[in-house]
Amino acid sequence: MITLKRPTKEYEVEATDFKQEFLNHGESTINGSELLDRMESYDEWLKSVTDNASSETVNPSWVVTDTFFALDDNDRIVGIIDLRHELNDFLKDFGNSGYSVRPSERRKGYATEMLKLIIQRAAEIGMEKLQLSVERSNEASVKTITKNGGKYERSFTFEGEEADVYMIYIYR
Repeated sequence: MITLKRPTKEYEVEATDFKQEFLNHGESTINGSELLDRMESYDEWLKSVTDNASSETVNPSWVVTDTFFALDDNDRIVGIIDLRHELNDFLKDFGNSGYSVRPSERRKGYATEMLKLIIQRAAEIGMEKLQLSVERSNEASVKTITKNGGKYERSFTFEGEEADVYMIYIYR
């Protein structure tokens, strides 16, 4: 069982450890992290994530985005997921949500549960559908999306990689 919680200062050490685990596994990208993988300072990242959660303070080149840590029963960060309230030109292929599970916690069902919870959040704010994209080679993520009702829509190529777009329709 996991819970989604917004990032706060109290999670700084845990978030730094989470980020480091990706780097230790040779992974430089943490999908759904709102650039946690590129920020030098947790405080800088936290301010950005907090600002981007409100239409009054969102970065003009971004969209309103809710970012959540996925915490296990021991309050350990096992994943991160975001919910983009709308799509801009850059996001039109990438979609409304991205997510990552820390390497040591993969294949335990966390991503499926995280996406289920973010779909509930999307319903709460009135969204009718979620668009998600996934590299065709990422079989685990394809399964996560389809287990949550994702239906194939179309394909595209990004930086030489074939990817597919799925739609999840939200019924209230």
